[in-house]
Amino acid sequence: MQQQQAQAEGLCLRFPDNLGIHREPLTVDNALSFLLRGTQSAMNVPFIWGFVDKPQEGQLLLLFIPGQSTFPNDGIRYQEPETKYTIPAGGMRELEVHEVKFGFVPGADTGAWRQRRRYRLAKGGHPQLILVHYVRGPVAQIVPALMNQPVRSYPLRIFNEPAVFVMGDKVGQKVLPQAGGGMGGMPMGMNFNPQQGMVAQQNSNMAMLDRRREQEQRARAGSSARPPRVDDEDSGDENDTISTRALSLTRYRRNHDIMAEVFTHAAYSPKNAPSRPTPFSIFTKAELEAQTEKIKAEIEALQTRGAERRLARSAKDKEMAASATFEVGDVSMDSLGEGIPV
Repeated sequence: MQQQQAQAEGLCLRFPDNLGIHREPLTVDNALSFLLRGTQSAMNVPFIWGFVDKPQEGQLLLLFIPGQSTFPNDGIRYQEPETKYTIPAGGMRELEVHEVKFGFVPGADTGAWRQRRRYRLAKGGHPQLILVHYVRGPVAQIVPALMNQPVRSYPLRIFNEPAVFVMGDKVGQKVLPQAGGGMGGMPMGMNFNPQQGMVAQQNSNMAMLDRRREQEQRARAGSSARPPRVDDEDSGDENDTISTRALSLTRYRRNHDIMAEVFTHAAYSPKNAPSRPTPFSIFTKAELEAQTEKIKAEIEALQTRGAERRLARSAKDKEMAASATFEVGDVSMDSLGEGIPV
């Protein structure tokens, strides 16, 4: 009864391996490759129970959805109906695509930019395996009446059922966690880490506790004018649900990201950039002094030549003046008198 109620709230079976973050939309070949590899891995890898809630941009999930079940609630409100179309995938395969745009998380997003695409092999594969991809699509304005209306009830139910095989010879068999933290009989899947499913579930529980504290703070802020008290990170309810290992791992990753941002800023900030050389750095004092002395010598030579030319010209002018005086003084008046009759 509890499981049926949790499934109505969005509980589903998901592949435990992390498929990574893919911010660009998947091509048909990529979606087909993920589905075929997922089908092969699901024969030997049990799926874990969990909720899909407010997935981040680029998140890729592989879910097992029975044929009569609807797609689970993912914590996102969409402002348009979902469309469906089919694409030939080569041979006898047919890829069915469900696409919905303009989704947003009430109370968190300022624009409806979330887009979801889910793929399944309607022919030539296992139709109950659903590949879901969340990307950033076109942005639309949020309808004011829907901006703060929650899509589901929080906090989400804590469901600690063991993982179960969904395909192959072991279909329906459950895998109980061993004392060492792994799962008994757990083979390797699509780069599967035996403890990754448990850590993912514990991290999901931590996120649920964070959302619960936020709701309690908002409720206290609405009932009282005084600002709500911020709960300490080491609150008692975390230790009741989350293991010390998962809590330490999450805090380590968060602190590592913070320190990486600090050191990146310190290493690549403008204050550490090398200073630019001055425009005069291409010259040296010795070269400038040598060029100055050379120019001075050339100027003195030119001045000396100019002075010599002026002296030569002055001497020539004096000679010409003296010659002109001599020629005028030699003219005799006797010859002029002889030619005139008396």
